[in-house]
Amino acid sequence: MKLSYEWLNEYIDLSQITPQELGEKMSRTGIEVDSVTVPGEGLKGLMVGLATQVVDHPDSDHLHVVTVEVGADEPLQIVCGAPNIAAGQKIIVATHGSRIAGGHKIKRGKLRGVESQGMICSLQEIGVPSNLVPKEYEDGIYVFTDDSIEVGSDAIHALALDSAIVELDITANRSDALSMRGSVHEIGAIYNLKNNLEPDAFEKGTSSEIPGVVKVSVENEADAPAYHAFLIEGVKVAPSPQWMQNRLIAAGVRPINNLVDVTNYILMEYGQPLHAFDYDKLPEKAIHVRRATEGETLVTLDGEERSLENEIVITSGGQPVALAGVMGGLDTEISDETTTALLE
Repeated sequence: MKLSYEWLNEYIDLSQITPQELGEKMSRTGIEVDSVTVPGEGLKGLMVGLATQVVDHPDSDHLHVVTVEVGADEPLQIVCGAPNIAAGQKIIVATHGSRIAGGHKIKRGKLRGVESQGMICSLQEIGVPSNLVPKEYEDGIYVFTDDSIEVGSDAIHALALDSAIVELDITANRSDALSMRGSVHEIGAIYNLKNNLEPDAFEKGTSSEIPGVVKVSVENEADAPAYHAFLIEGVKVAPSPQWMQNRLIAAGVRPINNLVDVTNYILMEYGQPLHAFDYDKLPEKAIHVRRATEGETLVTLDGEERSLENEIVITSGGQPVALAGVMGGLDTEISDETTTALLE
Protein backbone atom coordinates (compact mmCIF):
# COMPACT_ATOMS: atom_id res chain seq x y z
CA MET A 1 0.00 0.00 0.00
CA LYS A 2 1.48 3.32 -1.10
CA LEU A 3 0.51 6.33 1.02
CA SER A 4 0.86 9.75 -0.57
CA TYR A 5 1.85 12.25 2.12
CA GLU A 6 -0.10 14.97 0.33
CA TRP A 7 -3.22 12.77 0.33
CA LEU A 8 -2.78 11.77 3.98
CA ASN A 9 -2.58 15.42 4.99
CA GLU A 10 -6.07 16.01 3.64
CA TYR A 11 -7.44 13.74 6.36
CA ILE A 12 -5.01 14.22 9.25
CA ASP A 13 -2.55 16.98 10.15
CA LEU A 14 0.98 15.66 9.69
CA SER A 15 2.62 19.07 9.41
CA GLN A 16 4.77 18.41 12.50
CA ILE A 17 5.74 14.87 11.46
CA THR A 18 8.24 14.11 8.70
CA PRO A 19 7.59 11.21 6.31
CA GLN A 20 10.73 9.46 7.58
CA GLU A 21 9.58 9.78 11.19
CA LEU A 22 6.15 8.45 10.28
CA GLY A 23 7.69 5.46 8.52
CA GLU A 24 9.89 4.61 11.50
CA LYS A 25 7.01 4.99 13.96
CA MET A 26 4.65 2.79 11.93
CA SER A 27 7.34 0.10 11.65
CA ARG A 28 7.77 0.08 15.43
CA THR A 29 4.04 -0.24 16.04
CA GLY A 30 3.32 -3.29 13.91
CA ILE A 31 3.09 -2.32 10.23
CA GLU A 32 6.17 -2.97 8.13
CA VAL A 33 7.28 0.02 6.05
CA ASP A 34 9.15 -0.92 2.89
CA SER A 35 10.35 2.54 1.95
CA VAL A 36 9.88 6.29 2.22
CA THR A 37 10.64 8.05 -1.05
CA VAL A 38 10.06 11.33 -2.87
CA PRO A 39 9.46 10.54 -6.58
CA GLY A 40 10.75 13.91 -7.75
CA GLU A 41 13.92 13.87 -5.68
CA GLY A 42 16.81 14.95 -7.91
CA LEU A 43 14.59 16.74 -10.43
CA LYS A 44 15.27 20.43 -10.85
CA GLY A 45 13.96 23.38 -12.83
CA LEU A 46 11.00 21.73 -14.57
CA MET A 47 8.27 24.17 -15.58
CA VAL A 48 4.82 24.09 -17.12
CA GLY A 49 5.09 25.54 -20.62
CA LEU A 50 2.64 26.42 -23.37
CA ALA A 51 3.45 25.39 -26.94
CA THR A 52 2.36 28.37 -29.03
CA GLN A 53 3.77 27.32 -32.40
CA VAL A 54 4.94 24.04 -33.91
CA VAL A 55 6.71 23.87 -37.28
CA ASP A 56 8.61 21.10 -39.03
CA HIS A 57 12.37 21.01 -38.62
CA PRO A 58 13.97 22.10 -41.92
CA ASP A 59 16.44 19.19 -41.91
CA SER A 60 14.43 16.33 -40.41
CA ASP A 61 11.38 14.26 -41.27
CA HIS A 62 10.39 13.73 -37.63
CA LEU A 63 11.68 16.65 -35.56
CA HIS A 64 9.69 19.80 -34.82
CA VAL A 65 10.70 23.30 -33.83
CA VAL A 66 8.44 24.44 -30.99
CA THR A 67 7.94 27.94 -29.62
CA VAL A 68 7.23 27.64 -25.90
CA GLU A 69 6.07 30.18 -23.34
CA VAL A 70 7.19 29.52 -19.76
CA GLY A 71 6.16 32.79 -18.14
CA ALA A 72 9.46 34.54 -18.92
CA ASP A 73 9.84 37.70 -21.01
CA GLU A 74 10.97 35.81 -24.09
CA PRO A 75 9.57 32.50 -25.37
CA LEU A 76 11.90 29.55 -25.80
CA GLN A 77 12.70 27.65 -28.96
CA ILE A 78 12.91 23.90 -28.39
CA VAL A 79 13.49 21.11 -30.88
CA CYS A 80 11.21 18.17 -30.09
CA GLY A 81 10.79 14.74 -31.68
CA ALA A 82 7.58 13.70 -29.93
CA PRO A 83 4.87 12.59 -32.39
CA ASN A 84 2.06 14.10 -30.29
CA ILE A 85 3.39 17.66 -29.92
CA ALA A 86 0.89 20.33 -31.03
CA ALA A 87 0.29 24.03 -30.59
CA GLY A 88 -1.91 24.94 -27.64
CA GLN A 89 -0.65 22.18 -25.36
CA LYS A 90 0.51 22.68 -21.79
CA ILE A 91 3.67 20.64 -21.44
CA ILE A 92 6.58 19.79 -19.13
CA VAL A 93 9.61 21.92 -20.01
CA ALA A 94 13.17 21.38 -18.84
CA THR A 95 15.08 24.61 -19.42
CA HIS A 96 18.85 25.13 -19.56
CA GLY A 97 20.34 23.90 -16.27
CA SER A 98 17.39 21.67 -15.35
CA ARG A 99 17.82 18.09 -14.20
CA ILE A 100 15.62 15.21 -15.29
CA ALA A 101 15.55 11.54 -14.23
CA GLY A 102 18.90 9.84 -13.84
CA GLY A 103 20.57 13.12 -12.92
CA HIS A 104 20.83 14.21 -16.56
CA LYS A 105 21.43 17.94 -16.91
CA ILE A 106 19.75 19.81 -19.75
CA LYS A 107 21.87 22.25 -21.75
CA ARG A 108 21.29 24.57 -24.68
CA GLY A 109 22.47 23.15 -27.95
CA LYS A 110 21.76 22.60 -31.61
CA LEU A 111 19.91 19.71 -33.17
CA ARG A 112 20.63 19.38 -36.87
CA GLY A 113 21.62 23.02 -37.04
CA VAL A 114 18.63 24.46 -35.16
CA GLU A 115 19.06 25.97 -31.70
CA SER A 116 17.21 24.23 -28.88
CA GLN A 117 16.94 25.98 -25.51
CA GLY A 118 15.68 23.05 -23.50
CA MET A 119 13.65 19.88 -23.64
CA ILE A 120 9.96 18.99 -23.70
CA CYS A 121 9.55 15.95 -21.45
CA SER A 122 7.59 12.75 -21.27
CA LEU A 123 6.62 11.39 -17.86
CA GLN A 124 9.16 8.60 -18.23
CA GLU A 125 11.93 11.17 -18.69
CA ILE A 126 11.15 12.65 -15.28
CA GLY A 127 11.06 9.30 -13.51
CA VAL A 128 7.44 8.12 -13.68
CA PRO A 129 7.40 4.33 -14.29
CA SER A 130 6.15 3.39 -17.76
CA ASN A 131 3.35 1.22 -16.36
CA LEU A 132 1.83 4.28 -14.64
CA VAL A 133 1.92 6.61 -17.64
CA PRO A 134 -1.54 7.16 -19.21
CA LYS A 135 -1.69 5.13 -22.42
CA GLU A 136 -2.16 8.15 -24.67
CA TYR A 137 1.23 9.46 -23.52
CA GLU A 138 3.21 6.20 -23.55
CA ASP A 139 5.07 7.10 -26.74
CA GLY A 140 5.18 10.88 -26.49
CA ILE A 141 5.32 13.91 -24.26
CA TYR A 142 2.89 14.46 -21.40
CA VAL A 143 0.15 17.05 -21.88
CA PHE A 144 -1.63 18.79 -18.99
CA THR A 145 -5.38 18.84 -19.70
CA ASP A 146 -6.42 20.54 -16.45
CA ASP A 147 -7.15 24.26 -16.92
CA SER A 148 -6.09 24.95 -13.33
CA ILE A 149 -2.43 24.25 -14.18
CA GLU A 150 -0.73 27.60 -14.79
CA VAL A 151 1.92 28.29 -17.41
CA GLY A 152 5.25 29.06 -15.74
CA SER A 153 4.44 27.10 -12.59
CA ASP A 154 6.59 24.34 -11.10
CA ALA A 155 5.87 21.15 -13.05
CA ILE A 156 7.27 18.96 -10.27
CA HIS A 157 4.70 20.40 -7.86
CA ALA A 158 1.91 20.32 -10.47
CA LEU A 159 2.49 16.56 -10.76
CA ALA A 160 2.85 16.14 -6.96
CA LEU A 161 6.25 14.53 -7.48
CA ASP A 162 7.53 16.55 -4.52
CA SER A 163 5.20 14.67 -2.14
CA ALA A 164 6.69 11.75 -0.19
CA ILE A 165 5.31 8.23 -0.56
CA VAL A 166 5.31 5.85 2.39
CA GLU A 167 5.07 2.29 1.10
CA LEU A 168 3.64 -0.27 3.50
CA ASP A 169 4.00 -4.05 3.38
CA ILE A 170 0.58 -5.10 4.66
CA THR A 171 0.21 -8.60 6.09
CA ALA A 172 -3.03 -10.59 5.88
CA ASN A 173 -4.03 -9.72 9.46
CA ARG A 174 -3.86 -5.96 8.79
CA SER A 175 -6.17 -5.58 5.83
CA ASP A 176 -7.70 -2.61 7.65
CA ALA A 177 -4.65 -0.63 6.51
CA LEU A 178 -5.20 -1.43 2.82
CA SER A 179 -6.79 1.97 2.22
CA MET A 180 -6.08 5.62 2.86
CA ARG A 181 -8.87 5.85 5.43
CA GLY A 182 -7.72 2.75 7.28
CA SER A 183 -4.15 4.04 7.35
CA VAL A 184 -5.36 7.41 8.64
CA HIS A 185 -7.08 5.69 11.57
CA GLU A 186 -3.86 3.78 12.28
CA ILE A 187 -1.75 6.95 12.19
CA GLY A 188 -4.25 8.76 14.40
CA ALA A 189 -4.01 5.98 16.98
CA ILE A 190 -0.19 6.02 16.88
CA TYR A 191 0.08 9.77 17.44
CA ASN A 192 -3.21 10.37 19.28
CA LEU A 193 -4.32 12.71 16.50
CA LYS A 194 -7.87 13.41 15.39
CA ASN A 195 -8.81 13.02 11.74
CA ASN A 196 -11.41 14.86 9.69
CA LEU A 197 -12.84 11.84 7.89
CA GLU A 198 -16.55 11.89 7.15
CA PRO A 199 -18.46 8.87 8.54
CA ASP A 200 -19.09 6.02 6.12
CA ALA A 201 -22.59 6.00 4.69
CA PHE A 202 -22.81 2.60 3.01
CA GLU A 203 -26.13 0.77 2.89
CA LYS A 204 -26.33 -2.88 3.84
CA GLY A 205 -28.03 -5.63 1.89
CA THR A 206 -28.76 -6.03 -1.81
CA SER A 207 -31.43 -4.09 -3.66
CA SER A 208 -33.28 -6.35 -6.09
CA GLU A 209 -33.56 -3.93 -9.00
CA ILE A 210 -33.53 -0.45 -10.42
CA PRO A 211 -37.06 -0.48 -11.90
CA GLY A 212 -36.97 -0.48 -15.68
CA VAL A 213 -33.17 -0.43 -15.72
CA VAL A 214 -31.56 -3.54 -14.23
CA LYS A 215 -32.38 -6.45 -11.93
CA VAL A 216 -29.85 -7.64 -9.37
CA SER A 217 -29.62 -11.06 -7.71
CA VAL A 218 -27.06 -12.93 -5.60
CA GLU A 219 -26.98 -16.72 -5.60
CA ASN A 220 -25.23 -17.10 -2.24
CA GLU A 221 -25.15 -14.24 0.25
CA ALA A 222 -22.12 -15.79 1.93
CA ASP A 223 -20.18 -14.96 -1.24
CA ALA A 224 -21.58 -11.45 -1.59
CA PRO A 225 -23.42 -10.12 1.49
CA ALA A 226 -24.29 -6.96 -0.43
CA TYR A 227 -24.35 -5.91 -4.08
CA HIS A 228 -25.48 -2.47 -5.18
CA ALA A 229 -25.83 -1.14 -8.70
CA PHE A 230 -26.14 2.50 -9.68
CA LEU A 231 -26.99 3.82 -13.14
CA ILE A 232 -25.06 6.86 -14.36
CA GLU A 233 -26.54 8.56 -17.42
CA GLY A 234 -25.17 11.35 -19.58
CA VAL A 235 -21.60 10.19 -19.11
CA LYS A 236 -18.89 12.22 -20.83
CA VAL A 237 -15.64 10.27 -20.72
CA ALA A 238 -12.65 12.59 -20.35
CA PRO A 239 -9.33 12.84 -18.51
CA SER A 240 -9.54 13.11 -14.72
CA PRO A 241 -8.53 16.30 -12.89
CA GLN A 242 -4.78 16.59 -12.39
CA TRP A 243 -4.98 16.14 -8.61
CA MET A 244 -6.76 12.79 -9.02
CA GLN A 245 -4.29 11.56 -11.63
CA ASN A 246 -1.43 12.56 -9.32
CA ARG A 247 -2.87 10.62 -6.40
CA LEU A 248 -3.52 7.52 -8.47
CA ILE A 249 0.03 7.52 -9.85
CA ALA A 250 1.37 7.96 -6.31
CA ALA A 251 -0.71 4.94 -5.26
CA GLY A 252 0.70 2.88 -8.13
CA VAL A 253 -2.39 3.04 -10.37
CA ARG A 254 -2.37 4.14 -14.01
CA PRO A 255 -4.91 6.90 -14.81
CA ILE A 256 -7.35 5.83 -17.55
CA ASN A 257 -10.28 8.26 -17.71
CA ASN A 258 -12.57 10.06 -15.29
CA LEU A 259 -15.05 7.21 -14.83
CA VAL A 260 -12.53 4.41 -14.38
CA ASP A 261 -10.30 6.64 -12.26
CA VAL A 262 -13.12 7.36 -9.81
CA THR A 263 -13.60 3.64 -9.18
CA ASN A 264 -9.86 3.18 -8.57
CA TYR A 265 -9.75 6.28 -6.39
CA ILE A 266 -12.53 4.91 -4.17
CA LEU A 267 -10.66 1.59 -3.97
CA MET A 268 -7.56 3.40 -2.72
CA GLU A 269 -9.51 5.63 -0.34
CA TYR A 270 -11.93 3.09 1.17
CA GLY A 271 -10.43 -0.29 0.25
CA GLN A 272 -13.72 -1.06 -1.50
CA PRO A 273 -13.45 -2.50 -5.03
CA LEU A 274 -15.81 -0.90 -7.55
CA HIS A 275 -16.34 -1.49 -11.23
CA ALA A 276 -18.15 0.39 -13.97
CA PHE A 277 -19.76 -1.45 -16.87
CA ASP A 278 -20.79 0.13 -20.14
CA TYR A 279 -24.52 -0.36 -19.60
CA ASP A 280 -25.29 -0.61 -23.31
CA LYS A 281 -22.80 -3.49 -23.72
CA LEU A 282 -24.34 -5.75 -21.06
CA PRO A 283 -25.82 -8.91 -22.65
CA GLU A 284 -28.96 -8.51 -20.52
CA LYS A 285 -30.27 -5.76 -18.27
CA ALA A 286 -29.74 -8.00 -15.28
CA ILE A 287 -26.83 -8.75 -12.94
CA HIS A 288 -26.42 -12.09 -11.18
CA VAL A 289 -23.61 -12.90 -8.73
CA ARG A 290 -22.61 -16.56 -8.55
CA ARG A 291 -19.70 -18.99 -8.60
CA ALA A 292 -18.10 -19.78 -11.95
CA THR A 293 -18.68 -23.22 -13.43
CA GLU A 294 -15.97 -25.44 -14.86
CA GLY A 295 -15.09 -24.55 -18.44
CA GLU A 296 -16.26 -20.95 -18.31
CA THR A 297 -13.87 -18.28 -19.52
CA LEU A 298 -13.63 -14.50 -19.30
CA VAL A 299 -11.48 -12.11 -21.31
CA THR A 300 -10.52 -9.47 -18.75
CA LEU A 301 -9.66 -5.82 -19.28
CA ASP A 302 -5.99 -6.63 -19.77
CA GLY A 303 -6.87 -8.75 -22.82
CA GLU A 304 -6.10 -12.06 -21.10
CA GLU A 305 -8.51 -14.98 -21.46
CA ARG A 306 -9.03 -16.44 -17.99
CA SER A 307 -10.10 -20.03 -17.43
CA LEU A 308 -12.52 -19.96 -14.52
CA GLU A 309 -13.02 -22.65 -11.92
CA ASN A 310 -14.94 -21.73 -8.78
CA GLU A 311 -14.32 -17.99 -8.53
CA ILE A 312 -17.06 -15.50 -7.69
CA VAL A 313 -18.17 -13.87 -10.93
CA ILE A 314 -20.57 -11.14 -11.96
CA THR A 315 -22.76 -12.34 -14.81
CA SER A 316 -25.26 -10.86 -17.24
CA GLY A 317 -27.34 -12.94 -19.60
CA GLY A 318 -25.66 -16.02 -18.16
CA GLN A 319 -22.21 -14.83 -19.23
CA PRO A 320 -19.42 -13.75 -16.87
CA VAL A 321 -18.79 -10.01 -17.29
CA ALA A 322 -16.43 -9.50 -14.34
CA LEU A 323 -14.27 -11.38 -11.88
CA ALA A 324 -15.77 -10.14 -8.61
CA GLY A 325 -13.57 -7.62 -6.83
CA VAL A 326 -10.65 -8.27 -9.17
CA MET A 327 -11.17 -7.16 -12.77
CA GLY A 328 -13.92 -6.46 -15.27
CA GLY A 329 -14.46 -8.07 -18.64
CA LEU A 330 -13.22 -6.60 -21.91
CA ASP A 331 -16.58 -6.88 -23.66
CA THR A 332 -18.30 -4.46 -21.26
CA GLU A 333 -15.43 -2.03 -20.65
CA ILE A 334 -15.83 1.73 -20.50
CA SER A 335 -14.69 3.48 -23.69
CA ASP A 336 -14.61 7.02 -25.04
CA GLU A 337 -18.03 6.33 -26.60
CA THR A 338 -19.68 5.29 -23.33
CA THR A 339 -22.69 7.44 -22.41
CA THR A 340 -24.39 5.26 -19.77
CA ALA A 341 -22.55 3.32 -17.08
CA LEU A 342 -23.63 0.81 -14.48
CA LEU A 343 -21.57 1.19 -11.33
CA GLU A 344 -21.36 -1.82 -9.01
